[in-house]
Amino acid sequence: MSAPTLYTRHTRHTAEAADAVERAREAAARESWAEAYELLHAHDLHPSRGLTADDLSVLADAAWWSGHVDESVTARLRAHAAYLAAHDHRGAGLASWWLSYEYAGLGRPAAAAGWLHRARHHLEDLPDCPEQCFLAWSAAEEAVAHGDHEAALAATRRMTELALASGSPDLLALSRQAGSRVLFAAGRRTEALALLDDAMCAVVAGELSGMFTGWLYCLALTQCMEAADFARAVEWTNAAMEWCAPPWPGHPANATAGTGAAETTPDATAGTGAAGAAGTGAGAGTPAPLPMTVPADENPFRGVCRAHRVEVLDLLGIWALAEAEARQACREVPVDCLESAAAAYYAAGDVQRRQGRLEAAAVSYGHAHELGRIPQPGLALLRLAQGRADAAVAGVDLALACRGEAHHDVLGRARLLAARTEVALAVRDVPGAARAAAELDALAGDVPLLRALADTALGSVALARRAPDALRLLRRALAGWLELRVPYEAAQVRMVLAAADRAAGDEEAARLELGTARAVFERLGAVPDARRAAALLSGGSRRRLPGGLTAREAEVLRLVASGGTNKDIARTLVISEHTVARHLNNIFAKLGVGSRASATAYAYAHGLV
Repeated sequence: MSAPTLYTRHTRHTAEAADAVERAREAAARESWAEAYELLHAHDLHPSRGLTADDLSVLADAAWWSGHVDESVTARLRAHAAYLAAHDHRGAGLASWWLSYEYAGLGRPAAAAGWLHRARHHLEDLPDCPEQCFLAWSAAEEAVAHGDHEAALAATRRMTELALASGSPDLLALSRQAGSRVLFAAGRRTEALALLDDAMCAVVAGELSGMFTGWLYCLALTQCMEAADFARAVEWTNAAMEWCAPPWPGHPANATAGTGAAETTPDATAGTGAAGAAGTGAGAGTPAPLPMTVPADENPFRGVCRAHRVEVLDLLGIWALAEAEARQACREVPVDCLESAAAAYYAAGDVQRRQGRLEAAAVSYGHAHELGRIPQPGLALLRLAQGRADAAVAGVDLALACRGEAHHDVLGRARLLAARTEVALAVRDVPGAARAAAELDALAGDVPLLRALADTALGSVALARRAPDALRLLRRALAGWLELRVPYEAAQVRMVLAAADRAAGDEEAARLELGTARAVFERLGAVPDARRAAALLSGGSRRRLPGGLTAREAEVLRLVASGGTNKDIARTLVISEHTVARHLNNIFAKLGVGSRASATAYAYAHGLV
């Protein structure tokens, strides 16, 4: 009697196992990834139970969505082996491509290159198929990196042909985004934006699978910020955060193990996989220097999208929320998204620097640097605020040299040039400031955010040269920042405008600008700037001098900042050169600086000049 009993038990267990796999497939079809992962992971632990190549691909996807990146890679390696054993070159090619993408996100370029080569080996000689769309995308990215825009455009046209033939909305939207990126790189901005809008229509309308929805949000937000398209960045960041908010399809709240009755979403392209798809990176704040593994109940795209939101909130002047969101992004970002983690740390550092929390800013910039980002121009402006002008000049110059030409990250280079202008003016290098401003002007064109940056730089240089068009340029810069609703930069321009108004003899206009700037700085928590505006409003008569300087030391410092030698200063103040030297030694000691240039930068940063 024992044999039939054993046979019945085996039959029952086999049926239960098959049922679990089937339920996992159904969960994956409706993108309930947490449920699919639990079912397949438990099934896979049993040594006598096997998973097909397709089921292993589903396990890889589900593991990635559930925050188990290492398990995702392992499962996809097994899927590739299973496809290969079955002589399924399409399946093996797609698994190879995803492994290449995952390894690239994990910082393993040699492994990524090897698996991309395998993907090409599997797919290139096959008749046209949807999987080849991913190869064309890789070809386009490589061509852009080498500056071969014609080859890149040809690759994106190939993507579009394959996507249309496959009937996949996912692949079609991806091909549109890829084409947009190439057009941006080629300088064809209007065409690029039209193509990007086309792709994002499908995303925002909910026409795509979860994988491609998250992927395209991340790619598009990165593209918008690099291209300085602030309006689109704001709109799509809000939409992305709404999509990321629970309950989302893979959230346990939507998991209905055993019922197969959860709300459905558009089907993903067959066999597309998921791991590493948030490869645009994200994370930040000040807590831990490295991002953490995404909890199983999180949307893995949320940290990446939140890091983009931090950049938007920073510009909008919503600083307390920006810093809090940076910390949260650091907790949420997947381990294969270090670029975004670095971006969030950097944005947090900018907020802290502007609020006068210089030590905290230095820590945040340090974390960004650990994760591979050059923390400029924020670090240079931090050094300028600390009176270390030489370090500020060297830092921003090196960053400009490393970045080279603008290429696709136009905003990144524009911000460096704006900082170079500011630092040069602080050390009285007006010709150097003029060169940086001129390059920024040529780069800006008619892009609103870039135009406001350029006009600010041009107006500041014109004021330093006492040129008659300073007021016109500064007022145009102010109008640009106000239209963009970027309050901190607008208030900074008001400070320069006040100086221009005073130079023109219009004290009333100067006080109006200073009063408005002070109110904005106080609302933002920009303490150093608020104090500087208050000091300029009071005319400096009753304010406490920074750094513990005496009134005489402040006089000497102002004359140093105006370019005076010890002999000039002695003649002006009717004192000996020995006394001037003694004052300078005291000034250097109190301010913690070691050169006249650094002392001059301190004077400008603290409103003494």
